[in-house]
Parts: sequence; C-alpha cells; structure tokens
Amino acid sequence: MPTLLLGKPVTDAIAADLRGRVEALAERGVAPTLAIVRVGERPDDMSYERTALKRAESLGIAVRRIVLSADVSQAGLMDAISQVNADESIHGCLMFRPLPAHLDEQAACDALDPRKDVDGAGLGSLARVFSGRGEGFAPCTATACLEMLDHYGTEIAGKRAAVVGRSLVIGRPVAMLLMERNATVTLCHSRTDDVAAAIRDADIVVLATGRARAYGAKCFRTGQTVLDVGINFDAAGVMCGDADFDAACDMLGEEGAITPVPRGIGGVTTSVLMKHVVEAAEATV
Repeated sequence: MPTLLLGKPVTDAIAADLRGRVEALAERGVAPTLAIVRVGERPDDMSYERTALKRAESLGIAVRRIVLSADVSQAGLMDAISQVNADESIHGCLMFRPLPAHLDEQAACDALDPRKDVDGAGLGSLARVFSGRGEGFAPCTATACLEMLDHYGTEIAGKRAAVVGRSLVIGRPVAMLLMERNATVTLCHSRTDDVAAAIRDADIVVLATGRARAYGAKCFRTGQTVLDVGINFDAAGVMCGDADFDAACDMLGEEGAITPVPRGIGGVTTSVLMKHVVEAAEATV
C-alpha cells in the first residue's frame, strides 16, 4: 500500500503558521480581509463559500460576501469588482466561476487588481506565474499541489513530472510551478500520444482532467508520487478522483504515494486561499 498523502496534516501546518502571522498583522492594526463575489446561488459555489467562511473564521480572517443576482448585468458585476479594488481594507478577492453565460468572465477576472487576485483568475496573476515577474498569485489548487509535495518532503528538483490537463486553473499553472522548482515537466492533454506511457515515465504525476477513474493500472509504476486533483462523481454518486484509486495503489507499491479523493488536495486549496489573503495583507504594511 502506498503512502496516503492526506490533506489534513497540510492544512493543520498552514493554519498554525497563519495564526501567528494574523496575530502579527493585528498588532499593526491590519485585519486580513477576503471579499467573496458570488453571482447567483449555484449549490457548489455556496458549499465552497461555507467552507471558506468556516476556515477564515478559524484563522481570524474577516470575510465580506458580495452576492449578486444571477441576472446581474456586466456593468453591475464590473462595478462590484471596482469597489473591491478601491477598498483598501479588502486584501483579497475570490470570485466564483464559472459565471452565468451572459457575462464576460475573462473581462471580469482581468479587471480584478492582481494584488487582490488571490485565486489567480486574471491575466495579471497568470503573467506572474508564467514569467516570474509582476504581481498576483497562482491559482490556489495549483499552489496546493506544491504545498502537498513540500509538506511530505517530496523532492522536486531534478525529477520528471507529468501533468495531465492543460487548463489555466490547474494544469498549466502547476506545470509552471513545478518547472520553477527545477522539475522536468511533460504537459499532457487530449491530443497527447500514449498518455499512459508519459505518466509511467514520471516521478511525480498530477492528474487534473475531471474524468472519473480514467487512469488505471497501465498508467502507473512502483515508487511514483501521484497528486489526484480530480473531483468527480461516479454513476453511483460516489466522489472519486481521476485515478482508479485501487488500481493505482496496486501499482505504486509501498514506495509510492498518492492523494485520496476525498481527503486530499481539496482541503489544502482552501488553506492556500487563506494563505494568499494573509500574504496580500502583509504586502500592504
């Protein structure tokens, strides 16, 4: 059985660090504050919002909820973002996506001040991820992958990594973060020839395609570290990752490691969001 890379020890370590930093900011008269912009009442958005509120409260981070109707106009949304940008007491902003189809999501993301874009949604933040210059933050889930590897002492420099999925939310940003840490990265996608071979060749694997149990025994070998970012539900309504977990475990062996779904990357993502808010607040003092 491979080592299970559980998220809770990572979130506990991040929380212990952040509480001290929040106290230090309070001594300087600064209360780290997150604005949550939500359009409509999508159940998944509201569920994540409740999780974020609970996590923020436990750390002493303030949250302001900006809830807009599902039929809000583009002008109304942009006005809300402008207010967030102008409010110096707000240090970070999370805008739930996807937005309703009638809204220009990219324009809204790009309008957010990169210094407050704590989930790496806008082009300003992504420019920093890809160039190493400028202001902004990497997407939280991509950063959570690195937090997981660091917490469990996984060596990154000089290792081969395969990232499966090329979205701007996870795949491409996490590939750049791994490359920044001196990994040699193969970025796989739907047109990649023999994805299984590319995965098997890697020391570190990040699965981020949103395909339930799509990657089975032929994709893995002994000793790999697998980060399964997929959050899916199978035909029976059971939450699962992109990996066929049981098959992967059989192949990875005792020398390998894997994140379970649930109890893996998901909780770390919320902790990274809070860490980014604290970092943004620290940058103002």
